[in-house]
Formats: sequence, C-alpha cells, structure tokens
Amino acid sequence: MTRIPLSPIDHIFTGAGSYPIEFVFAYDGLIDVERLRKSFESTLAYFPPARSKLVRVDDGSYAFEAAEDGARLEVVESIDGFEDTTRRYSFLDPVESLEGEPLTRVRLTQTPKGSVLGVSMSHAVVDGFSYFYLLSTWARQFHGKRVLAPIHRRSLLLPEQTSDQKRHTPASILEESGIFWGDRRVTVDRDHMTWDRRVIARPEMNALLREAQQQCAVRLSHNDVISALLWKEYSARWNSGDRDTPAYISCPVDFRRVLRSFPPNYFGCAVSLATTSLPRDDLADASGSELALEIRNAVARVNENYIWGALTALEELRKQEGLSVLEENHVIHPSAGLLVTNLSRLPVKEIAFDTGPPVAFDILTPAHRGAVVLPAEDGVDVRVCYIESGT
Repeated sequence: MTRIPLSPIDHIFTGAGSYPIEFVFAYDGLIDVERLRKSFESTLAYFPPARSKLVRVDDGSYAFEAAEDGARLEVVESIDGFEDTTRRYSFLDPVESLEGEPLTRVRLTQTPKGSVLGVSMSHAVVDGFSYFYLLSTWARQFHGKRVLAPIHRRSLLLPEQTSDQKRHTPASILEESGIFWGDRRVTVDRDHMTWDRRVIARPEMNALLREAQQQCAVRLSHNDVISALLWKEYSARWNSGDRDTPAYISCPVDFRRVLRSFPPNYFGCAVSLATTSLPRDDLADASGSELALEIRNAVARVNENYIWGALTALEELRKQEGLSVLEENHVIHPSAGLLVTNLSRLPVKEIAFDTGPPVAFDILTPAHRGAVVLPAEDGVDVRVCYIESGT
C-alpha cells in the first residue's frame, strides 16, 4: 500500500493530546448528501494523506498509509440546530492521531434548521492552511470547478544532515524549536473545557495598534498587539502558582512564506513556533507596546536558518528518544503558557455547497491554553480555550 513518511513537524502532532484541527460549519438549508459524498471521494483523490492511517515504520518514525477507511463521512439527524446549543461537539466525530485510526472524520448533521458540517483532521496531516485548502477544494469539486492540485512531498522538510551524537535536553529543544519537552501529554477532557469569546471590532484594533506603534520604532501588526493583550490578561488569570516559572507565549508561523522556493500549495503541516517568555513580574509591569515588540521580535527570529534548525532538532530528538518522546512534546507550555494562532484570513465563505456559504461556524480544537484569532464581519473573533483549574 502507498506510504508517505511524516516530516519532523508532522511527528510532533501524533499521539494523545495532539491538537486535532476541528471546525463546524452551519448552513441555511440542507446539503445534498449524494453530491457531498461524491465530491468528497473525488477530493480525497487529490489529498492521499487525508485518507490514511498512521503506521509505525521503525522505532523512530511513522508513515501515512493509504486506507479506504482512513477518512470517514457519516450522516446523522438531530432536532437541535447549530444555534440551539453552545456545546457543539455533537456535530463532530473527533479523530485521534494514533496508529490504525482514521485521520479524517466528517459528520454531516441534518437538522430542521439546515445542515451542520463538522470536520476533524489530524494536525499531523494538516495545519490551518492545509485544512481549508482541502475544504475549499471539496467545495469546488462539489460545483464541478477546476482545482489546484496540492504538493505532498514531506521529503522537502527533511534536514540534509543530522547528528547522532548530539544529546538534546528540554532547554535545547525549547531554544532551537520553540517546543516544550516535559511530562507526557494527556487527552483533553472536552466536558471540562471552557471557551472565552471576544469580538474586537476594527476601530478598536486600529486604536490598539496606533497606541502601541507610538511607543515603538519597529513596525507592529494587529496580531502583535492582540497577542500581547491576551498574553498579559490570561497570564495574570492562569499563572498563580510557581512564580519562578516565566510566562510563555508561542505563535505558529506558516513557513510557506519564509522558506525560499517552498511550494505555496504544499499540503501538510508547515509551521514553526515563535516562542518567547518574560518573568511574571516583568510581564505584569510591561506596556502593550513592549509586549507587542517582544512578540514581533520572536516572530522575526523564525527565518530560514531557524526553521531548518528546528526541523533538525526535532528529527534528532525523535531518533535519540524514539516515538515515545512525541507525547512529551508540547506546543503550549502546560502550566505557564499561551499559544495564539492567527487565522483571521480564513476563507470560510469558500466552503460553499448547494446551500451557499456557511451562515455561522465554530472552532472546536481541544487545546488547553490555546487562543485563536478568527475572522469577524468587521474585525476579529478571538476564542481562548482552557480547562479551569481544579477540574
């Protein structure tokens, strides 16, 4: 059977608690099931990793193996529509990025108020860009339109040279890749997850940026100042324990735009982490401008040398420790961190079937201490996921 080796960053998103990417989309009307199934099948022909399962190649690596049941689409009915509940996990069939499990699961729920499409995909298969690349292609296939074929060559992300002698430590992995090596991850209990939501209108975003920019010579972005705002607020709320542990923030950077000659239509996980930290007292005293600059500098460090250094370190660590180390790798510091993902340019309106584009959508990725910046009508819609302490 066809096998595709995983890249170093793909491997990080395997095992328990590996942050599957999950959205649900609500439609005003019922989607034609037969057309949806047929277009799903034709779409998967372009995206083999999405129709696969994890198989162990050796003690230090996995591969995607093509499987007929590697992607599932089920159709169910419900009397409850999308707006009838804020606990929307019933619209989802979650994946687990474990050996032998399907890596893509889709649930179409037909309700009296319209269809709800829930899509859960392994983060080892996709990042945010690739997730919506597949969904946009699916919508185009549904309407019989031409599609841009993706590139799947994970070998593009394999370092040319690695060291068999270098012994990595949690400190070296954090410095070289922005990833935290610590205790084993656990699967997030969705029943205990809390989602905070805040819509920031464009005038407020612009005001935050103007205020920060007046005190900073380096050009900042809206995402810098929003991330700074979240970092300060949630660190104060969450990090009440060991004050000797700094407060961390991590921001995924899509390196399709950074690596020279890297194909923009690469389908896979193409992210590197910009991670920085401050002592808690310094964070509490810092201005929004100072924190935004700290984040901007961390993101700017994710250049070509950093990306290849991170991929090399992750490859060396896995070969050094074996596959078991993957569940000890965290993209968010488990007790003193925040991860902010900027998805404010998602092409949600492109996910249109016979009922038109979604009238509403929600993100359900279970990531404790993870924040996502989503598009809103005139600004951004910020979601912050966490588990209350003591639950």
